[in-house]
Amino acid sequence: MQGTVRSFDETTRSGTVFLDDGTVLEFGTPAFDAGPLRLLRTGQRVNLGMSGGRIAYITLSTFPVPDAFGGRPPAGDSE
Repeated sequence: MQGTVRSFDETTRSGTVFLDDGTVLEFGTPAFDAGPLRLLRTGQRVNLGMSGGRIAYITLSTFPVPDAFGGRPPAGDSE
């Protein structure tokens, strides 16, 4: 799933994203800390890993989401 960063608090490492349909979802510190990022900026495109209806992993749109968070293997890879 993809979205666009709506807000990000550097202190708490949490924020909100807009989904492509305009829905706003929150992500907490654990979702941010699960990924490789140090910072997010408003307007950045991100890939989201979901778990239990919540954002569990967030990373830039150019980075893959791990399988554990609902990611898909890269094209050409087979399981």
